[in-house]
Amino acid sequence: QVRLVESGGGSVQAGGSLRLSCGMSPYTYASPCMGWFRQAPGKGREKVATIYMDGTTSYANSVKGRFTISKDNAKNSLDLQMNSLKPEDTAMYSCAADPGPLWLGCAGADFDYWGQGTQVTVSS
Repeated sequence: QVRLVESGGGSVQAGGSLRLSCGMSPYTYASPCMGWFRQAPGKGREKVATIYMDGTTSYANSVKGRFTISKDNAKNSLDLQMNSLKPEDTAMYSCAADPGPLWLGCAGADFDYWGQGTQVTVSS
């Protein structure tokens, strides 16, 4: 069963922090590659961060040093810690997973499974 449910979005002032979580079914959580994406109004979808089954992470240049992607095996959760938030981080954030097989990291991932999204709004 495929299930991805995001939580943790909200409104925050610039410089603040938010932590997003994506709860998954055990089947979905077994995916070798997972990631967070975002889409702002009038813009295309942007890959924010990914994490491969061996723990390798990758980040968009725009969030490097500010965001951290992680997995919580006890909760079957994919998390995104967002610090030093900027107004340009305002977007709908969605988690996604690729069930694989993926043997060379997340670079070739198609991300077949998606959550509904959670809104993040950063005010100046």
